[in-house]
Amino acid sequence: MTLHYIYHSGFAIETDHVTVIIDYYKDSSSKNPNEGIVHHKLLKKGGEIYVLSSHFHPDHFNRDILSWKAEHPNIHYILSKDILKHRRASKEDGVYINKGEVYEDENIRIEAFGSTDSGISFLINLQGMRLFHAGDLNNWHWDEESTPEEIRKAESDFLAELKYLKQTAPQIDVAMFPVDRRLGKNYMRGAEQFIDAIATGTFVPMHFSEDYEGGNRFKETALKKGCRFISITHRGESFDIY
Repeated sequence: MTLHYIYHSGFAIETDHVTVIIDYYKDSSSKNPNEGIVHHKLLKKGGEIYVLSSHFHPDHFNRDILSWKAEHPNIHYILSKDILKHRRASKEDGVYINKGEVYEDENIRIEAFGSTDSGISFLINLQGMRLFHAGDLNNWHWDEESTPEEIRKAESDFLAELKYLKQTAPQIDVAMFPVDRRLGKNYMRGAEQFIDAIATGTFVPMHFSEDYEGGNRFKETALKKGCRFISITHRGESFDIY
């Protein structure tokens, strides 16, 4: 099983017969947003493709994904219901799920969990592996800008979602989770709280755009807490995860 970093929060999980593309925003080419590992490789493969989008924000959902069905016959869209609510797609474009709902077929099981922003996060069971993509689930607060009340609420909301996730998934093989330096001095707090609550085999940073240094700074903390850490250095980078 191979994990491909596409861009920002976009990843693909590739096996011999199943490919899962999550939160596609732009392809892996830095010169052309419609060129890279998705268009040049993954959409040209056989097998089943599952395309997941966690919410309607443009850096997590790009309507271009809906055109892919014209070039790949076995493509399935599993989308957050807020994408439909905000009229970014139509009812017939995919299967829409909310927190607590499940999409399952003979290849994959996808369960929706909560977010502290818009939409949902995804717990994916694929070929014996349990993978989590956080979407915009994080302890989102800006210490330099938020009031103490806002900080307390952000923390409380995030910890409540972690508690809910832990009831189903106390252990996760691979977690893709935001590590975004734009939050300010405590930008890694949510990631640390996540791995403290959930036994995480491999931690993968995301939501850092081009700030690879900022995303990879969480490596020291992750290793100290017993996680394998995947350091991402460029778009289109691939990693063996199983």
